Amino acid sequence: MQSQSMPSATTSPSPPGGWRGFVRDWASDREAFPVPWGKAMMWIFLLSDTFVFGCFLTGYMTVRVSTTVPWPNPSEVFALHIGGVDVPLILIAIMTFVLISSSGTMAMAVTMAMRRDARRAGALMIATAALGATFVGMQAFEWSKLISEGVRPWGNPMGAEQFGSTFFMITGFHGLHVSAGVVYLLVVATRLLRGRYERSGNYQIVEIAGLYWHFVDLVWVFIFAFFYLW
Repeated sequence: MQSQSMPSATTSPSPPGGWRGFVRDWASDREAFPVPWGKAMMWIFLLSDTFVFGCFLTGYMTVRVSTTVPWPNPSEVFALHIGGVDVPLILIAIMTFVLISSSGTMAMAVTMAMRRDARRAGALMIATAALGATFVGMQAFEWSKLISEGVRPWGNPMGAEQFGSTFFMITGFHGLHVSAGVVYLLVVATRLLRGRYERSGNYQIVEIAGLYWHFVDLVWVFIFAFFYLW
C-alpha cells in the first residue's frame, strides 16, 4: 500500500479573503498599511487641519476682494517706529525667520532621534520649542500694538472693518497651534531626556511631532503671503 502524505503540522492556514480579510487586517491594532498608526493618525489630523485653514484663508480672500472699503496697507499697519523711521514689516520678517529656523532645528532633532541619540534630539526639540515660544511672544506684541491703535474684531479705524476680524481669527488660530506645539515638543523632549523611548527603542514619536511642527510652519508661509505681502 502506498502511504498517503499527511499535511505538515507547521503549515500555516492561508489568510481569509473578502470581508473577513478586511476585518482581520483592521482589527486588534494591526497595520493595514506599512505606516505606523501614530503617523497615520497625525497625517489624518493634518489633512483635516488643512481644510480648516484653507476655509479660513479662502474666506479672507473673498472678504478682501468683495469689500468696497479700502483695505489697510500692510506696510503701514505692521510697521515699527525705530530710530525715528517707520520700518515696514520688520517684526513680521523676524517672526518668519524665527519660525522657519525652528523647522531646521526640528529636522535635526528627527535625525538625531533616528540615530538613537536621545540627548541631542531632546536638546534640539527644546531649542525648537524655545523658538516657537519666541514667535508666540512676538505675535502677542503685534496683537497688543494693533489693539492699542484701535483695531478690533468688530472694527478698524484704518479701513475695512473685516481686517480686524479676519486677522485676529486666522493669526490667533495659528498662534494656538504653535502654543500647543510648544507644549507637545517639551513633553516629548522631557521623555526623551528621561530615557523613556530608549527602553523601547522606538523614537518614532519625534518624527510624528516633527510632522506637526513642519505643518505649522508651512501654514505660516501662506498666512505671511496673504496677510502681509498682498
